[in-house]
Amino acid sequence: MAKYMGDKVDDRFEKIYSQGVSNVMEIWVDRETGIQYLYHSTGYSGGLTPLLDKEGKPLIHDPYRL
Repeated sequence: MAKYMGDKVDDRFEKIYSQGVSNVMEIWVDRETGIQYLYHSTGYSGGLTPLLDKEGKPLIHDPYRL
């Protein structure tokens, strides 16, 4: 889903997973790097963090692997 910022369309991030309504958990992918991020929100608070593998390296969404 594109977000409009003035005259520019921001397509950098794509939501690939979502669960919940008031207690939301989503996975977003950076289309430029393929890195996956976990977003969690409850009420008026929320947070975003990169998903990491067991070695502490960022998870890369499969279509973006080289």
